[in-house]
Amino acid sequence: MPTPAQNYVSAIKAYNSAAVGESFGAKKQADASQSSEFADLVKGAIKEAVRIGERSEQLSIAGINDRADISQVVTAVSEAELTLQTVVSVRDKVLEAYKDILRMPI
Repeated sequence: MPTPAQNYVSAIKAYNSAAVGESFGAKKQADASQSSEFADLVKGAIKEAVRIGERSEQLSIAGINDRADISQVVTAVSEAELTLQTVVSVRDKVLEAYKDILRMPI
């Protein structure tokens, strides 16, 4: 819950925006929420990739100790490998896009 000071600050900013003629305050808030949603999406995907890798390691260790079926181990390792390939592919695309942005004329 916002404090009274935060409410006053946001009210002052809204008043200043209206006084200057800025009508894109809602757009700024939408952009901020979209970037937050994207960041949450990326964090969730990375956490899921880490979880899959850890599960694969645990099943591999259990397989070495004869406590897991070989099909479970192979499936978990394949899933971890596919996840890693996906993460690397996404990373490469992000770096490629970043390089394209750097090459853009100003």
